[in-house]
Amino acid sequence: MAATSGSGQAPKILLAKPGLVTAGKFNRGGAGGVDDESASLRSRLPSIGSLNLLSDSWEFHTDRFLPFLTDNTDFTVVGVIGPPGVGKSTIMNEIYGFDGSSPGMLPPFAIVSEETRAMARHCTVGIEPRVSAERIILLDTQPVFSPSVLAEMIRPDGSSTVSVFSGESLSAELAHELMSIQLGVLLTSICHKILVVSEGVHDLNMWRLMATVDLLKHGIPDPSSPTISHPQSSNLGSEKENKDKVQDVGQEYIAAPVFVNTKLQDQYITPRNVIQLKKALTQYFSSSSFIRSKCQNTDKENQVSSGSLDQQSDDTDSPLLNLYLIPSKNPDESSRAQYASYISMLWKLRDQVLSMSSPRFSRAVSEREWLKNSAKIWELVRNSAIIAEYSKTLQNSGLFRR
Repeated sequence: MAATSGSGQAPKILLAKPGLVTAGKFNRGGAGGVDDESASLRSRLPSIGSLNLLSDSWEFHTDRFLPFLTDNTDFTVVGVIGPPGVGKSTIMNEIYGFDGSSPGMLPPFAIVSEETRAMARHCTVGIEPRVSAERIILLDTQPVFSPSVLAEMIRPDGSSTVSVFSGESLSAELAHELMSIQLGVLLTSICHKILVVSEGVHDLNMWRLMATVDLLKHGIPDPSSPTISHPQSSNLGSEKENKDKVQDVGQEYIAAPVFVNTKLQDQYITPRNVIQLKKALTQYFSSSSFIRSKCQNTDKENQVSSGSLDQQSDDTDSPLLNLYLIPSKNPDESSRAQYASYISMLWKLRDQVLSMSSPRFSRAVSEREWLKNSAKIWELVRNSAIIAEYSKTLQNSGLFRR
C-alpha cells in the first residue's frame, strides 16, 4: 500500500491484495504474463475474498474497501466485463499504470497463470476493486460465460449454490446466465466507463449480452440519484417510482462503453476491416442507450480511435461507438515489431480510456458515497422486477433445466 501527499489525511492507494507482494520479474511489455515462480506462489496463497465488492456468494460488501476511499468528488470509475482468458486483468493493470519494472511488486490484478489455465480455473471472483493515485477506481470482474464459474456453483441435482434473486432457487445454468446480466447492469449503473472485452472478431456473445443489459437496465439509477440517497422503504422504492424519478431528472444514466477485441491476427487489423467492424458495432447498437449516450458526449477524439489506425470519420449519421483492437502477443520475442505493436496498443488503449469523455452522475458524490450507494444499487438489481420477468421467460423457454 502507498499514500499520496495532499491536504489533510493522505488517501490510501490499494496496489495489490494484502500479503501478495513478493519478489517477481515483470516487464511492462509483458503485462500479459507473470513469471512462473511468482504465479505459482500467488496461486498457493490464501484467497482474501472479503476484500471483494461482490463476493462468490453474490453479496455486496463495502467495509474492507471503504478505508481506501476518501471524500474526494473528482474520481472516475472504470469497470470491465468479458469471458475468461481475453485479457481483462491485463488491460486493467495497464489502465492502473502498473509498472512491472519495479522489483518486488505484483500487479494490482492477478493474471491467470499457466497452472490456473491448465486446471480450467479463474482467478477473479465477483468484483475486485483497486484505486490508483489519480483516484481512478478500477473494477475487475469474474468472467462471464465461464465454465469454471458454473462448475463452482452447480449442485449434484443441477441447482445453484448462488442465489441471484433473494429467496428464489434456480438451476445453476439459468443462475449463471442471469449473473452475467446482473453484473452488466450493475457496472453500467455505477461506472463512468465500461470495457467490453471479446476475443477475435467473430465472437458476438458480448454484443448480445450488452444489448440484453441495455434492455433490462431501465429503472436502475446512478449512485448519485435521490432515489437511493433517501430510500423511503426497505425495498428502496418501487421500480415504477424509480423510473418516474429518472424521467423527471432526464435521460437515464448508462456508462460509456469501450468495446475491445483482443488477440487479433494481423490480417484483421486493416483499415477496411476496422471500419467495417466499427460500422457493424454501431449498427448493432443503433437503437440502444449506448448510442443515445454517445450522442450527448460526442467529440472527435472518441470517434476516430480504433486499433493502430488514425481513421477519419465516415459517413455514418450517428456517432461511432468506441472500438479498440489489440493484436495477439507474439510468443516469439525475437519478432520485435509485433511485440512492440502489442505493447503500444495497450498503452494507446490506456490513453484513450483515461482521456475520453463519459457521462457524469446526476450530481457530485464523494468516493465514499459512491461506494455506499453502489451497494444500494446492487439491491435494486437483485430485486429488479424486469430482470425477474426475463428470468421467468428464460425458464419457460425450455433452454434451461428446472
